[in-house]
Amino acid sequence: METTQTMTTSTTPRTSRSAVVQPPILDLDALSRRDVAALGELYARGAHPAQVDALEGNPRGRMLAVKTLDRGVAADAIRSLACASFFPWGGKTFAGRGSSGTGVNRLHLFGRHQLFPFHTRIAESAIDGAPCIALDYDLPDNPGVIRKIHDEVREVSPGLYLGPAMWKTAKGPALVLWFALDTRVQSKPVGHARDLA
Repeated sequence: METTQTMTTSTTPRTSRSAVVQPPILDLDALSRRDVAALGELYARGAHPAQVDALEGNPRGRMLAVKTLDRGVAADAIRSLACASFFPWGGKTFAGRGSSGTGVNRLHLFGRHQLFPFHTRIAESAIDGAPCIALDYDLPDNPGVIRKIHDEVREVSPGLYLGPAMWKTAKGPALVLWFALDTRVQSKPVGHARDLA
């Protein structure tokens, strides 16, 4: 007796799982290739901070795109200058926990110095009103021109913070340039902790 075997095939359609696309890991070089508009879009999507702790330490800094000079030959020259070893701004040094802290800029001008202190706090961004870490330079120790600076940052990739450097005007802060801080690359501290007080 002959036995006939029938093979059954499933007619149930397979559910296709779309792969979760992770955003690329960015670094200072990747950010430096973007223009002002692209950096603004990235900043708008940045993580809204709840505390200032993540900036603790001496993250390496990089000046990025300058408003109205972010394309062509001028942008290329600025990009080359900003990543050069002799560029005077090396980044910022931060101390603080929770919703507030202090910081200072690291400069390389005739030696290594900590200049232009600031206070940090969680605040509404002057760009879009959403939370950011604001850097307040309006302190008695700073000269008047420095007290008119308004910086803020958000995390745009793990350990990488992007921010606008702005100038306080009668109509509010106006964008001058974009900068970044990479907490994954820690520079040697300059001076002593008391300089941050």
